[in-house]
Amino acid sequence: MTSLALQIKQWGQELGFQQVGITDTALPEAEAHLQNWLDNNFHGEMDYMQRHGLKRSRPELLHPGTVRIISVRMDYQPEPSATMKQQLDNPASAYISRYALGRDYHKLMRNRLQKLADKIQAETGSQPDSMRAFADSAPVLEKALAEKAGLGWIGKHSNVINRKAGSWFFLGELFINLPLPIDSPATAHCGECRACLDICPTQAIVAPYRVDARRCVSYLTIELHGSIPEDLRPLIGNRIYGCDDCQLICPWNRFAKLTGEQDFKPRHRLDTRQLLEVFAWTEEEFLAKTEGSAIRRIGVQRWLRNIAVALGNAPVSPLIIDALKARLDHDSDMVKEHVRWALTIQLDKIGEG
Repeated sequence: MTSLALQIKQWGQELGFQQVGITDTALPEAEAHLQNWLDNNFHGEMDYMQRHGLKRSRPELLHPGTVRIISVRMDYQPEPSATMKQQLDNPASAYISRYALGRDYHKLMRNRLQKLADKIQAETGSQPDSMRAFADSAPVLEKALAEKAGLGWIGKHSNVINRKAGSWFFLGELFINLPLPIDSPATAHCGECRACLDICPTQAIVAPYRVDARRCVSYLTIELHGSIPEDLRPLIGNRIYGCDDCQLICPWNRFAKLTGEQDFKPRHRLDTRQLLEVFAWTEEEFLAKTEGSAIRRIGVQRWLRNIAVALGNAPVSPLIIDALKARLDHDSDMVKEHVRWALTIQLDKIGEG
């Protein structure tokens, strides 16, 4: 089993994973933390976080026979932090979280993990149904598993941080029924730093290691299906899909390396688009330019909702006012509500001027 574990890590590297770790299925502390988070309703509308009961924290219930988890990470940072900050600081730019600029990572990670499973099956004669691959695609506590497998520790912002690679990476898991030797858990190295808590635009990190998703920009722009609370709209700035602020400020990300994975490189200039550009897209253009991307899952209505908020937050501009007026007759009541809000904000700025 020791030699097999070493071979699995080698195969993982060959498949494009930057790190591979192995752990068991015991997650009592993570289970308690999750339950506390749910009890505080920090999950908002993400009902799927509690829908599967203990399957999320007890892997053997999700996939019977599982005794080990192979946890993997794949780096995705597409550009230097300075470039990201430059666009984030330009209120006319449409800032999209950098994980979503390229191909949808769910499919890529699962495909690579399945190839790893195929190699293990060929080597050991295991049955295909004895292993199962996941990449943010099922009720799995992937961050807790990654920490336990030695890939990094869960930081105060709730992302996994690696001492040598920062936090710009995706996680994936392969549930397996072989009693492989396990790796040592990662130790925490956040110390007294609270940079992520202080930089969060909506103060969603309510305490170290505790995120109230209901305030998080990523939740508000991706997971939330209805109206964004008015008091939070001005805090969103020009972030139209997700948020990277807590990662951009993290000092450990000075060690992060740019991805060599071509599928994670920006498509359709999504890294440099302007708000007025993307607000003018038809539904057909939205679908075409987000094909194969994680962005498409929010649909065109939430896309326009998010951009309307960002346009309201932008400096006053006749072009923005005209663009908002052109969307006042949109079919969606939700879109119209956010367009009216943004238009009111823009016109109020003229009045103040």
